[in-house]
Amino acid sequence: MEVRALTKNARISPEKARQVARLLPNKSVTDALAVCELSPRKAARLLGDTLRSALANAENNFSLERGNLVVKSVMVGPGPIMKRFRPKARGSAGRIRKRTSHMEVVLTDI
Repeated sequence: MEVRALTKNARISPEKARQVARLLPNKSVTDALAVCELSPRKAARLLGDTLRSALANAENNFSLERGNLVVKSVMVGPGPIMKRFRPKARGSAGRIRKRTSHMEVVLTDI
């Protein structure tokens, strides 16, 4: 059985979140949580929250045991981009794109 959790509009660029997301697939849930807790990156904290949400969905909604769950996939996609402008030389403006991400964690039982 597959259980999923989705986090939308997380305030981190997808490229930075994918660096941590590549570490999680095919690991047990306890190992993946340990990776998220020990990594000093913001993406690890956000993915850890999504992973804990998927784990809670599995335990509460489907009565699955934590020891039997494995991270099947972690997908990080782009979300909406907030566009801002910063003044530059000679009256021009430089565009700043504040990127967001959608993160999905899929768990499966052994």
